[in-house]
Amino acid sequence: MLIVISPAKTLDFEKARIVKQDSFPEFASKAYELVKELKHYNPEELMRLMGISEKLAALNNIRFKQWQKDPSKELARQAICAFKGEVYTGINVADWSNEDFSYAQEHLRILSGLYGVLRPLDYISPYRLEMGTKLPTKKSKNLYDYWGSGITKCVTTQLKKLDKPVLINLASNEYFKSIQTKKINAEIITPVFKDFKNGEFKVLSFFAKKARGMMSRFIIKNRLSQSEQLKDFSDDSYYFNDKLTKGNQWVFTRD
Repeated sequence: MLIVISPAKTLDFEKARIVKQDSFPEFASKAYELVKELKHYNPEELMRLMGISEKLAALNNIRFKQWQKDPSKELARQAICAFKGEVYTGINVADWSNEDFSYAQEHLRILSGLYGVLRPLDYISPYRLEMGTKLPTKKSKNLYDYWGSGITKCVTTQLKKLDKPVLINLASNEYFKSIQTKKINAEIITPVFKDFKNGEFKVLSFFAKKARGMMSRFIIKNRLSQSEQLKDFSDDSYYFNDKLTKGNQWVFTRD
C-alpha cells in the first residue's frame, strides 16, 4: 500500500534528524520554476498571495531570493525530518530505524505545493507554499493547474511497483485534490478520525491531524500490506467504527 500525507506549514531545520539514506526531489526543476515566479513578489504581495503575516512574508521573501536549485546538504534537510506539526508529531521519526526509513521511502509520499511529490528522505530547502495558493504562472492559473497530471502519474508509478495497489489517503482535502483519482487504478481508502464531544462524534482538526500521522506510523512500523489490517489501529484509544464507516471512508472514533 501507498500512503499520501500533507506537508506541514512549519519547519525545523536546526533540530531535524539526519539520516544516512537520502534522495532528492523528482520535480526539483518544476519547483525551481515556481520559485522564479515567487522571486518577483515583494513581502507585501506575498502577504496577500499566501494569506500570511508580515513576519512570515518577509521570511519567505528571503527564502525565495536565496533559493538554490541544487542546494548542498548543509543547507537542506530531509522532508520527513524537517516538517513540524500535528501530523509529524504523530509520525514521530525520533525512534525510527534505518529499516523504517527504507520502508517509508517506498510506501509514503508527501504532497507539496512547491515540490509536487516528495519521498520522505528527499532533501528540501526551507519554504512555505500551500497547494491551495492561487499562484498564476505563464502556463497555469493556480498550483492544481500547474501540477496537472504530474502528481497523479508519480503516485500511479509507485503504486504499480507495490504488491498491493492500495492508496491510503491521510492527506487533507486541500492536498488530496491534487491527485486525479479517476486515473488511479487502485483501491483508495480515506481514514477519518472523530472524537466524542457534546453528545456526538466530530472531526476535531488538531486531534485528527495527529491521528493521521499516528496511522502513517502504524502502517510503516508494522509493515502493513492489506487494507483490512488498518482496522487494527488502536493508538491513542482510537478504534475502527464499523457503524459510522461508509464506503471508502473508514471512520475511527474515540470516546
